[in-house]
Amino acid sequence: MDKPLSPDAHQASGAPLVGLIRNPRSHRNKGQPAEMADCPTVMTEAPRSHADLMKVLQGFADRGIRYLAIDGGDGTVRDVLTCGAPIFGDVWPELIVLPKGKTNALTVDLGLPRGWTLPESLEAAERGGRVVRRPLRITPESGEGEVLLGYFFGAGVFTLGIDAGQDAHRLGAFNSLAVGVTIAWGIVQTLFGRRANPWRALTPMRLVHAADGTDLPHSQHGRPGERFITVATTFERFPLGVKPFGPQVQPGLKFGLIDWPLRWLVAMVPAILLGFFPDFVARNGAHRLATGAVRADIGGDFILDGEAYGPGRFLIDEGPELRFVVP
Repeated sequence: MDKPLSPDAHQASGAPLVGLIRNPRSHRNKGQPAEMADCPTVMTEAPRSHADLMKVLQGFADRGIRYLAIDGGDGTVRDVLTCGAPIFGDVWPELIVLPKGKTNALTVDLGLPRGWTLPESLEAAERGGRVVRRPLRITPESGEGEVLLGYFFGAGVFTLGIDAGQDAHRLGAFNSLAVGVTIAWGIVQTLFGRRANPWRALTPMRLVHAADGTDLPHSQHGRPGERFITVATTFERFPLGVKPFGPQVQPGLKFGLIDWPLRWLVAMVPAILLGFFPDFVARNGAHRLATGAVRADIGGDFILDGEAYGPGRFLIDEGPELRFVVP
């Protein structure tokens, strides 16, 4: 692990100070050395717990880093943003994401090449390549538990996709290919499964606009207090080139919902993901909308960037503006 550069040495060098959080367990980091390990202006840390991560991030903040680099997959990004929120608040260093995980959906949204390296990102930073993305923020309404920051939320049968995704990884499918395999498997299970099949189950869930308390739309199919699948994101670009929110994606918080697993509607999911969304789809229980903040009462687990969390009542809104270095 690199010895941290002292403030005086950093000022003398004139080089921007980089704090790098490295997940050595990430798919493409296993057995590989840390990038720029011999560079005195890059402080590399590999914390083993959330508590250690918060200490490291506080140390980075105290040293006045200019760039916070995250060397791992989507889950590592989620952990860094969640642990960094109490430290950086609304004023974060500029972020560099190195796509080393099994899934790297955020880097698709940012338009990063698969082999994006730390030296390349620092060169891009000098050229001024930046994009702003606000994360999802999930706040427990009980006031207990940590506030979570991430980029892709899912509930309902979406939670079953985590196990399916792990199966895809074991078969050697990663990144966009793993997403495609998981979607295909879920559609097959839902189309041909019997009533007791967990892929056809509903989850108790009430979603209302935080601004006025009105419910998010629900069709005549199913019961108002249940949903088949719910996703939310602030992404503007998606793996496999899919366009679940249409060809012109609005920035900010968006929800996608399916009320009830009508077989013909599930069969249309590939077309819906490619942007096909006629009025009769919405009338029969598929919804996509830009929402603003939403209050969610969820009776089952939910997923944020690959990690499962327990049920409860939450405020889902947008977190701080984060500036990412891009090509």
